[in-house]
Amino acid sequence: MSKSNSEFELISSLDRVFDSPARKKNPQKEPFRLSIIQDQWHGSLELQKEKLFECVEILTPLKPDLVVFQELTLNPYACTVARSEETTWAPEDLTTGETINFAKEVAKSLKTNVVVSLYESADELDSPEAIGFNTAITVSANGDLLMRTRKTHLPVTAGYYENTYFSNGEDGTPITRIKDLQLGTPTCWDQWFPELARAYALAGSDLLTYPTAIGSEPDHPDFDTKDIWQTTMRSHGIANGLFIAAPNRIGVESGISFYGHSFISDPYGRILVQADSKTRSVLISDLDLDQRRDWLELFPFFETRRPETYNILTI
Repeated sequence: MSKSNSEFELISSLDRVFDSPARKKNPQKEPFRLSIIQDQWHGSLELQKEKLFECVEILTPLKPDLVVFQELTLNPYACTVARSEETTWAPEDLTTGETINFAKEVAKSLKTNVVVSLYESADELDSPEAIGFNTAITVSANGDLLMRTRKTHLPVTAGYYENTYFSNGEDGTPITRIKDLQLGTPTCWDQWFPELARAYALAGSDLLTYPTAIGSEPDHPDFDTKDIWQTTMRSHGIANGLFIAAPNRIGVESGISFYGHSFISDPYGRILVQADSKTRSVLISDLDLDQRRDWLELFPFFETRRPETYNILTI
């Protein structure tokens, strides 16, 4: 089901039933209602908050259990140039900055949990060499900080000079529980690493949400990576029995055309909802959490793996 208003398009699969082909047992978990937001940079912090907050009106009657926003939620994607060429964008405090306060406001309005992404400043517990972090945070309906996950892997390619802004995250694979769901929140470039998705799955995650900012490649303007990007994450879901959600940006910033196509997929790799490349979109779907159990009982990947043969992964 797709429905438009003057600002956002609502893309919903709430009127659809996705069966579990491998099911042998009755469901044990309640459905989990997930929403992700696809939007662009609107030119200023205040306008960004105002525009993103428009999704609350759409989501209020739908009562999602979790809402996930795109990478660097309240910021432009300044990493199109190296940090030495960008001197105006400053990191913010994790617990008192604009981003967590925005998340708390959305969470309070919707009475639900929220994932946002920010440019986090290093603190006294970090290495003196730390230059800041690309961080996803999960905030509860009560405004409590449930989880912090610093981006593990950083791109170093043309147009995505993130290694000049951020240090690699060392948080590992933190997970937080929301209702019957175990949530992991890696970010963007982490999408390309199957070993990280497997680590989250072994730790018990049901859903990985990847706040994202990805689009065109300045060195290869005719190479559209959208389908490869999406296929990689759907494959993580299949190989690990995971739901996957990737809210991406849209619009053009400093020559990068962000290609949107935000989506949610299930452990069978099926796309439950998907946006296009240009439209501000609110996506929502109910997740049948027992699909993870069903699929991994039919294809027992974890029981048949041989970690003693994987030493090369630690080199």
